[in-house]
Amino acid sequence: MTGTPERIRVLIADDQPLVRRGLALILAPDPAFEVVAEADDGQQAVDLAHQHRPHVVVMDIRMPVLDGVQATERIARELPACRVLALSTFDMDEYVVAALRAGASGFLPKDVSPEELSAAVRTVHTGEAAVAPRLLTRLISTYVTTPRLPQSPSLVPVSDLGELTPREIEVWHLLATGLDNAEIASAMGISVSTVKNYITSIFAKLSVRDRAQAVIAAYETGLVEPRSANPAG
Repeated sequence: MTGTPERIRVLIADDQPLVRRGLALILAPDPAFEVVAEADDGQQAVDLAHQHRPHVVVMDIRMPVLDGVQATERIARELPACRVLALSTFDMDEYVVAALRAGASGFLPKDVSPEELSAAVRTVHTGEAAVAPRLLTRLISTYVTTPRLPQSPSLVPVSDLGELTPREIEVWHLLATGLDNAEIASAMGISVSTVKNYITSIFAKLSVRDRAQAVIAAYETGLVEPRSANPAG
């Protein structure tokens, strides 16, 4: 006998009441989700995450008291089973990269469609990164070396690549340049399942949580170099 699947528990954090309500109204009617709480600042988001133990926090990046980047870092460190999906007004935002560095598993612009929001919450709940690969690399290549980005202890810079095999380094490089798993498989002449196995091993050896942090690490180590500092490029 198969039981009813567990609903994905979601906490919504945004300092704009209309945005919070709108996001909740998108998710609440879907039986796959349960909106357990709403927060209007980053500190409240951290407190409510401890209280309700959501699976996913939909987190506005720019909030008072404690901003979304700081709140993300605390949740990622204190509640590692909880995933954070960052929200930003703009696609190209240096604070999005700071949130990914701090432990967010993906990001969405605030004008996201209901279908995209639901899909992204499901994606980060499974442990994957909810960022289009090419947009992710474009973001990170633009902002990852910007000195203003706050540093987070949750992502340890990788200075020694010795533990990675040559094939793993090749996969990591292709991943960091914006290829998805199918494109990596095609480029290397291997199966998608083999690519997934390589990526799992890479994540473990780099001590990163997901694809987003793996791409950041690739830029930080110099495995991939930014092509341009122009966000519109």
